[in-house]
Amino acid sequence: MTRRALVTGITGQDGAYLARFLLEKGYDVVGGSRASSGRNLWRLEALGIEREVRIVDLELLDSSNIVSVIEHEQPAEIYNLAAQSVVSSSFRLPVLTGEADALGAARILEAIRKIDRSIRFYQASSSEMFGDAPESPQSETTPFRPRSPYGVAKLYAHWMTVNSRNADGLFACSGIVFNHESPLRGLEFVTRKITHGLASIALGRGDAVELGNLDATRDWGFAADYVEAVWRMMQAERSDDYVLATGQSHSVRSFCEAAAEAVGFRLVWRGSGTDEVALDTKTGRTVVRINKEYYRANERISLVGDATKAQRELGWQPRMSFADLVRMMAEEDLRRLRR
Repeated sequence: MTRRALVTGITGQDGAYLARFLLEKGYDVVGGSRASSGRNLWRLEALGIEREVRIVDLELLDSSNIVSVIEHEQPAEIYNLAAQSVVSSSFRLPVLTGEADALGAARILEAIRKIDRSIRFYQASSSEMFGDAPESPQSETTPFRPRSPYGVAKLYAHWMTVNSRNADGLFACSGIVFNHESPLRGLEFVTRKITHGLASIALGRGDAVELGNLDATRDWGFAADYVEAVWRMMQAERSDDYVLATGQSHSVRSFCEAAAEAVGFRLVWRGSGTDEVALDTKTGRTVVRINKEYYRANERISLVGDATKAQRELGWQPRMSFADLVRMMAEEDLRRLRR
């Protein structure tokens, strides 16, 4: 019998890659999406799977709607990827972020308890839960110290998942996922802002890319690699929580340099602090500058994950290197802009 999976947030980056992965595994894939979101299916279309998934109205702020969808679709597995996922926006929208990211997961878990306790549940947790971490790298045993409303909301959902596993006996697991990127990333994220902005400049269409803290570092991996780990943890004999990361940290500055090289620039940095700029050595043109407005409140300088547990228990490790990831994203933005 074909297994059915319900994927919330299927129109996002992770949802699209996960849907493709599940389809390749022979699943019947149902995608939950807000009716008011406009149903932008460009990511599913980019992967060529828009006709292979069925989209249903799913509103994480409405418990009755969640119950109705689960009762009707009867999924064997639910992957909760939907979220207000822009960290900077969570400072402006803390209540909405909490309603969607924190209580949304709780509503799904409550529906599973009422309808069918055999349904397996995955929660997309986040490295933002570590916040001002007391140690580096961060693992499953590192204390959580979130520094943003997004991180706080994700932590609530994470602990609700743990509680549902321990207190209610549900198969409820979570992936504490570090930054994962791809050509399907939205332009509101710094990685796509960089690759799209530099590609635009290379084609003579854009002005300098404005960024915040160039020395902030992140553990960046390829989103398509991570969805395999998500699926593997859902197939395990028992549910648990896993850090998903590359274990390597790179700065925003190094991301800029790699993206610039991919589109034909070679950067040299001039100035310091908020007056620092990056020039293209061939033309002398300024292609990156600092904008103080983009400095995030409570910015952490270093965040890097230890995925030893996932490697040991799930047999998973990321495949794509940082250099290949940045080059792929920049080259795809060049292709899109040329079209």
